[in-house]
Amino acid sequence: MKAFVAGATGETGRRIVRELVNRQIPVRALVRNLDTAKEILPPEVEIVVGDLLQIQGLGDAMGDSTVVFCAAGARPTFDPSGPYRVDFEGTKNLVNAAKAKNIQHFVLVSSLCVSRLFHPLNLFWLILVWKQQAEAYLRKSGLNYTIVRPGGLRNNEDDFPIVMSGADTLFEGSLPRTKVAQVCVEALFQPASINKTVEIVARSEAPARSFAELFASVS
Repeated sequence: MKAFVAGATGETGRRIVRELVNRQIPVRALVRNLDTAKEILPPEVEIVVGDLLQIQGLGDAMGDSTVVFCAAGARPTFDPSGPYRVDFEGTKNLVNAAKAKNIQHFVLVSSLCVSRLFHPLNLFWLILVWKQQAEAYLRKSGLNYTIVRPGGLRNNEDDFPIVMSGADTLFEGSLPRTKVAQVCVEALFQPASINKTVEIVARSEAPARSFAELFASVS
């Protein structure tokens, strides 16, 4: 197994990379800024400079990777096309490149509440709308996929158990980004994760469950 991570220097992406490295899974990281990547990512990671909007180079960037993680997302700017270009077109390009490379498993980090048009996050140039469109494109691709919709993302840690549910069933809650990374990487090892959309938060009162139980609980 070898993992290709898009959005590798983002707050969630870098944690996915670290989780993969901790599990001794080789990683190729797609980044836009080489210097930033060298500062942030572990030294054993193969760094590839590229852009999701340039589909011609994505296949070469993947190299001999067998699984793909997409943790890319638009950052708040005054450019109204940002979420469309990054969250939809960029993900679409990555899906197409993954199909051409016969990638075994595609893990997409999306967001809670993508189906709620009037959610406040859509004030950021309809970002949830474009994330939902990207999800739909992946589902129709024919690739084995897992779509992970986390709640509010936090950089601080906690020991709260993960709550996992099916699409459009959780609408509030948060969790540390490290837990998101753990779920994303664990999806590679759980047969019950294939072709599922899972929503995740962490709650102090939730019962502790194994990842196998969590993924199996989602229909």
